[in-house]
Amino acid sequence: MNKRVIPIVDYRQAMSLGAAAGYLPVPTTPTGLLGDALGRPLHDLRISVTDRCNFRCVYCMPKDVFDKEYQFLPHSALLTFEEITRVARQFVAHGVRKIRLTGGEPLLRKNVERLVGMLAALRTPDGEEVDLTLTTNGTLLRQKAQALKDAGLKRVTVSLDSLDDESFRRMNDVDFPVARVLDGIEAAHAAGLGPIKINMVVKKGLNDHEILPMARHFKGSPYILRFIEYMDVGSSNGWRMDEVVPSNEVVRRIAAELPLVEADANYAGETAERWRYADGSGEIGVISSVTHAFCGDCSRARLSTEGQVYTCLFGSQGHDLRGIVRNGGSDAELAGAIAQLWSHRGDRYSELRGNPGEAAAPRKVEMSYIGG
Repeated sequence: MNKRVIPIVDYRQAMSLGAAAGYLPVPTTPTGLLGDALGRPLHDLRISVTDRCNFRCVYCMPKDVFDKEYQFLPHSALLTFEEITRVARQFVAHGVRKIRLTGGEPLLRKNVERLVGMLAALRTPDGEEVDLTLTTNGTLLRQKAQALKDAGLKRVTVSLDSLDDESFRRMNDVDFPVARVLDGIEAAHAAGLGPIKINMVVKKGLNDHEILPMARHFKGSPYILRFIEYMDVGSSNGWRMDEVVPSNEVVRRIAAELPLVEADANYAGETAERWRYADGSGEIGVISSVTHAFCGDCSRARLSTEGQVYTCLFGSQGHDLRGIVRNGGSDAELAGAIAQLWSHRGDRYSELRGNPGEAAAPRKVEMSYIGG
């Protein structure tokens, strides 16, 4: 049987930071003011706690690649909660003020609320709490919401691509009912994990007919609905530009029935463009990394579940921090490696996508491995 095999990352490139990129872990004392080669600050850290997921969404982990025989990372390869916290502490010392836990599906990581408690104890150089959030498909929120809140989690973002049960089951490809995700959202709200954001990835011909039903359903609710352009993350989802529904089209469709007014960003580097309902009954957001790149103020680093740092969602090669952590490196060396990596960062893939004369992009890391 012919079978498509697409690795989530090329482990031949998973070398030490110095060997892979020429950056040496020179001991560094963080100042909280770290900028990259384009002057962008380090503000956000996204941490993938597992490469596993209980969904097989067609745009992320299609079943023909991630089947029952697929080899996920062994537990011994994953950073422990103590190792994650140690790395995160150095990122916070360098200026990170927001940490988002992702996956895969992060709630599949056993006792993840213990990690939440450890990260919630971190403080910025000026003594402030870190904005600690988590992105989930919602399947385990009913069971986990209160424990996560009690541990110190601030907010959750829930991925939800359709309200129509038949469409939703088809998209998650494991026959999971939408009602259970909606129940999880209600449980998270009751626990105080808010404001809750609902993320809908829009793919033309698959679920774009759900744009208005989603907007109608969440208008006037405590939740913020965001529409995400279908992106060319990784190599397994068969991405094509003609399957992208541009964000301006999403806004046009909604505004034709539910008038919208453009709103200011909450902070520099926010991924979503915000629109408020003209009658004051809430807001929506659109994330347009394909048609309206926001690389210019991107302030996000990503830590994979086994300690590889990626400086771009569309990156092809990570830089190893696990080796420093497990081979006796000091905190100063760990901080130095992060400083070297970020200060050399010049990523702006979305701005360059499709430009004439640009070389073809190398194989990109999979979304399920690095998180969104």
